[in-house]
Amino acid sequence: MTDEPVRFPTRVALVLRDDLEPWQVANVAAFLASGVAADPALAGEPYVDADGTTYAALLGQPVVVLQGDRDVLRGVRSRAVARELLTAVFDAGMFATGHDAANREVVASAPGDELDLVGVAVHGPKNQVDRVVKGVGRHR
Repeated sequence: MTDEPVRFPTRVALVLRDDLEPWQVANVAAFLASGVAADPALAGEPYVDADGTTYAALLGQPVVVLQGDRDVLRGVRSRAVARELLTAVFDAGMFATGHDAANREVVASAPGDELDLVGVAVHGPKNQVDRVVKGVGRHR
């Protein structure tokens, strides 16, 4: 092991709406992270404990979790899409669905700037993601 800090050329940011219930925060963050993790280039190596048991790989870099109101999320989505960054969204209507196809129907029912966003995930070059989330506060 080295004591040198690792510098990641990319960043993963999750931006969650600031009025969510605790169970919704966990649910939205998990779904958004899974959207980013669907890019195989972002997966780290599997974990193995001292007994030799293998565990699933996690994202290979840190994830910053931020929060903002409805307008902040709309702005983050808009800037991320304009920069053509990997973007995942979670619309409030998805809380009422029970499967992936229904979730996609919820998103397909509104133009991007009219989605009822409760979460947005963004991945891309660090400087680009930093610009997309500039001014957005850390999740509390």
